[in-house]
Amino acid sequence: MRKKISVVVPSFNEVGNIEMLASRLVAMLQQLPYDYEVIFVDDGSSDGTLDKLKGLPSVDDHLYYLELSRNFGHQNALKAGYDYADGDCIISLDGDMQHPPELIPQFIQKWEEGYDVVYTCREYQDEVTIFKTKSSDLFYKMINSLSDTKLEKGTADFRLIDRKVANVLNNINETGIFMRGMIKWLGFKQYGIHYTAEARFSGKSKYTIKKMVHFAVEGITAFSVRPLYLATGLGLFFSLLATLYVPYILISYFSGHVVSGWTSILATVVFFGGVQLMVLGIIGMYLGKLFMQAKQRPNYIVRSTNLIRVKDDIVKL
Repeated sequence: MRKKISVVVPSFNEVGNIEMLASRLVAMLQQLPYDYEVIFVDDGSSDGTLDKLKGLPSVDDHLYYLELSRNFGHQNALKAGYDYADGDCIISLDGDMQHPPELIPQFIQKWEEGYDVVYTCREYQDEVTIFKTKSSDLFYKMINSLSDTKLEKGTADFRLIDRKVANVLNNINETGIFMRGMIKWLGFKQYGIHYTAEARFSGKSKYTIKKMVHFAVEGITAFSVRPLYLATGLGLFFSLLATLYVPYILISYFSGHVVSGWTSILATVVFFGGVQLMVLGIIGMYLGKLFMQAKQRPNYIVRSTNLIRVKDDIVKL
C-alpha cells in the first residue's frame, strides 16, 4: 500500500491565488510516488475564496476544502487542517503563493531519511521593506530571549510533519496555540531548510501591524513565564531605587531645607504608576489565557467540507 501525503493550505481572502497554487501543487505532487490530498482551509473568507475552493475537485479529485464557520485566525486554521489530514506526512504552506511548492521534494527526501519534522527558515527578497525584515528579526530575538523554546530566525509555517507528530498535535487543545513554537517544543528529529520567499502572486498581506504585535505577544506568552519574572524584577529594582531617596529626605528635613517640588513628585508618581500598570498588564495577559483555556472552547468550528471522513465537531446545516 502506497504512503500518502497530505498538504494543508490555510486560506483567508486568497481568491486570486487559489487556482494557481492548486495547479502548482498538483503538478508537483503527481510527480511523486505517493498518493496525495490537498486540503484548503477557508478561514472565514469574504471575497469568493470559498466558491473557488468548491470548484477545485472538478480539476483534480484529490483537492478538498474545509469551511470554518468564521475567521478563527491562521494558527487555528492550520490546526484544523492538521486535525483532518490523514496522510503519513502532512505538509503545510500558506495560500499567498510565497511558499514555493517546488520545495516539497526536498521535504520528502529528508522525511525518507528519517526526519520527523522538516521546517523552513525564510529569507526575504531584496525588495522587502526594511520594516518587515527588522520587525521579523526583533520578534525572533524577543521570543528566544524570553522563552526556553528557541526558534531559528525566519522560521515559517511552511513545513512537513510526520504522522506521529500530527497525532500528538491532534491531542493538544490549547487556546492561543503558537504552532511554530509548539512543534519546536515537541522535539522529535527535526531538520531545517532555508528558502527565499516568493513574491505574493495576488492580493495584499493580511498581517497588519496590529496582527503582527498580537502574534508576537501570543507567541511569547504561550511558551514562557519569563515576562512575569521580568515584571517582578522590575518592581524590585524600582523599590530598591526608591529607598535611595530616603537619606535625601531625612537630611533635607532635619537641616530645614525642605524644598517644595510638586512637579518632581507628580512625575515620580506618574512614572511608578505606569510601571505598576505595565506589571499588572503582564499579569493580566496570563490570567486572560487561563480564563480562555478554562472555558474549553474549540479552536475552530467546521461549517462544511467535501471530505468523505467527517468529525463530530462539524456543524450540520
